[in-house]
Amino acid sequence: MELHDRNTVWFLAQIKPNSSKIAEVNLKRQGFKTFLPRIEKTIRRNGKFVKVMRPLFLGYIFVGLDITQGLWRKVNSTYGITSLVSFNKTPAAVPKDLVCGLMMRYDFNAKLKPSKFFKAGDKVSLINGPFVNFVAEIEKIASDKRAWLLIEIMSNQTRVTVETDQLQIING
Repeated sequence: MELHDRNTVWFLAQIKPNSSKIAEVNLKRQGFKTFLPRIEKTIRRNGKFVKVMRPLFLGYIFVGLDITQGLWRKVNSTYGITSLVSFNKTPAAVPKDLVCGLMMRYDFNAKLKPSKFFKAGDKVSLINGPFVNFVAEIEKIASDKRAWLLIEIMSNQTRVTVETDQLQIING
């Protein structure tokens, strides 16, 4: 993904329901740059917990357009896309620093890279596994990318270990 292409301006496009893959494929087919950051989530399906990849910003995809070509109207007619996010009938550009900052936190497959900035005492939310959506406190980080957490379960603190890619830091 070219981050510093001088002529590329990033926009947000609203995706039709359940059409993120379709929209991404069709935009790329037309030569547009796309960025659809995803996060791995644990959901319950048929009584079992399964991991699935879901868009980070549900219902939206970043589209990079070459401003010298001015083809933004083609995005609105792309299969899977509702329209570019616009104000006063003019598509609103997303700050390039914001998009570049997001891209640096994701790997080549647009999957969130594990944070290297976890430390003891951080409050985190679990995004995968049987403790999905539980809030915990990091007790310590091991060198093998595992974290020891303290989770409150039924009014008792329980110590569990998980991989750091299952954690999301809680702000504030």
